[in-house]
Amino acid sequence: MITKIASKKGLIKKPKVNVITLGCSKNIYDSEVLMGQLRGNMIDVVHEADTVSKDDIIVINTCGFIDNAKQESIDTILQYSELKAQGKVAKVIVTGCLSERYKPELQAEITNVDAYFGTNDLKDILSSLGADYKYELLGERLLTTPSHFAYFKIGEGCNRPCSFCAIPLMRGKHVSKPIEELVNEAKLLVRNGTKELILIAQDLTYYGLDIYGKRNLDELLRHLSDVNGVEWIRLQYAYPSGFPMEILDVMNERDNICKYLDMPLQHISDSMLKSMRRGITKQKTLDLVSAIRNKVPEIALRTTLICGYPGETEADFNEMKDWVQETRFDRLGCFTYSHEEKTHAHVLIDDVPAELKEQRVEEIMNIQQEISLEKNEDKVGKTFKVLVDKKEGEYFVGRTEFDSPEVDNEVLLHAETNYATVGSFVQVKIERADDFDLYGSIVK
Repeated sequence: MITKIASKKGLIKKPKVNVITLGCSKNIYDSEVLMGQLRGNMIDVVHEADTVSKDDIIVINTCGFIDNAKQESIDTILQYSELKAQGKVAKVIVTGCLSERYKPELQAEITNVDAYFGTNDLKDILSSLGADYKYELLGERLLTTPSHFAYFKIGEGCNRPCSFCAIPLMRGKHVSKPIEELVNEAKLLVRNGTKELILIAQDLTYYGLDIYGKRNLDELLRHLSDVNGVEWIRLQYAYPSGFPMEILDVMNERDNICKYLDMPLQHISDSMLKSMRRGITKQKTLDLVSAIRNKVPEIALRTTLICGYPGETEADFNEMKDWVQETRFDRLGCFTYSHEEKTHAHVLIDDVPAELKEQRVEEIMNIQQEISLEKNEDKVGKTFKVLVDKKEGEYFVGRTEFDSPEVDNEVLLHAETNYATVGSFVQVKIERADDFDLYGSIVK
């Protein structure tokens, strides 16, 4: 069965295996699968326990995407390596993207780690822990998220040639999971209380090309939408080039597919898009965003942008700034460019100073903050279906269908005047708004 386990507060006081997850939702999914296999082998396992004991085995699932993430992974490895040296934990095992990408360097520099594994070495990790890979557990995992939502990986790897991205180096080529397998996994999740599936992959829109010979995300969505008990399906990480418009038809047809789309666009300047090897132009990007909004007028569009890519001029940046102001994305994240070894962009000169990169990110986010406030203020007086995620301090905290957990806006319900059950849906009338939060009351 798919089981909700204790996270940092922990119900298991002395875990045998303590899994530490760094990085993105795809790593969270991988850790959950690993823990499901360990539990299936009757091995005690916990996720990110606050305390450790001398008999614990630490498994660190690392991120190797950009500089900050890599440094966090290295610091975590060093932290537990030192605990091992002090006799406070028994073993330290490292897996994930950083280990896949830099295994020889890590082995040479941090020698106190017992074993390093890559992103596709699940069976080897299990073997090192005295466990067997159990095929009968396919689709089963231990959730680290609240049980009412789950990240739902539909494919692994990426075939896109983006110049700045090291993901193909760490995750390999795109491999889709069969529809039947995914439907079975969805049914298992629902059986254990999951109501929202957050579809993830390096590129959702590539789904099916490798096993069905065509982009098949629309068919997968219909099958998942038919699973009794799935109340929300959310789409993250859709690539703009070759975007399959038919998924918007399904979004309009099915009430349980959120009108939400996470589409990282990265930039708008033609010179930047060409150098980034995005396979799309400014005009095609503008046309695509317009077409999506025309087809699904209520859709919430989230995007991600990069500032300070090699050769980015003031004119390039101003073009992006104007575009953000004009396009008015519902949700937006912005990051500084990270010069990554073995990527196509690494041969370019990283010529935008770090301070200027940060300044440009701040300018973009200031614009988005104003847009977000205006869009939130438009929601005041309206009523929305809200999924309650948690109770925090004086508030129940939830989300509308237009928001993904951790990265987007939240709806706050004061617990003194509202009562809700975590994991339930409630109708909420919005009474007040600020930059990134909505405040409201449950409609009786």
